[in-house]
Amino acid sequence: KKAARPLALFRPTHQADRQLLSCPSPQPSASVFPPNSLDMAGLSKGEIEDIREVFDLFDFWDGRDGEVDAAKVADLLRCVGMNPTIATCLKHGGTEKMGEKGYKFEEFLPIYQEVMKAKEEGTFADFMEAFKTFDREGQGYISAAELRHVLTSYGERLDDSDVDVIMKFTDTHEDLDGNVKYEDFIKKVQAGPKV
Repeated sequence: KKAARPLALFRPTHQADRQLLSCPSPQPSASVFPPNSLDMAGLSKGEIEDIREVFDLFDFWDGRDGEVDAAKVADLLRCVGMNPTIATCLKHGGTEKMGEKGYKFEEFLPIYQEVMKAKEEGTFADFMEAFKTFDREGQGYISAAELRHVLTSYGERLDDSDVDVIMKFTDTHEDLDGNVKYEDFIKKVQAGPKV
């Protein structure tokens, strides 16, 4: 039997109220899966145990009723190493409001698997169309200040330090007029960081 290891997680509370916690993991519940259903889940026993450990911690915070509120699906997925968008979580069973729905562990695993499979990457054309809405003169440029504003204010909002990292890794620089050629920026973002 392995010893409980401490987990450092963001407590899944209101967004403005988040705090970093380091607490011992609760003892995992007995498996509710029949022996052969582990294979059906498409996950290794170790993966299921890791997910179960985090699920049990969320359940503990929710009053230990065997369910985790669907509004915490995004937080739970992030705590098991995923980084889904809010839209992805809502599409696969998450909710925006507490108390609308709850999931038992067996019900959460298929959500985990679906989100794991989901790839919500926009195409080059999608990004070009989005940036064209900010290109008032149709020249293929957006001001660097407006680019920063868009990235920190719309959709999955980034903070300024994230934008700084993106600008650094994409080697994006303003021209003499303070503009960025967004086609180049999009290509660099889609290519990923330079190694």
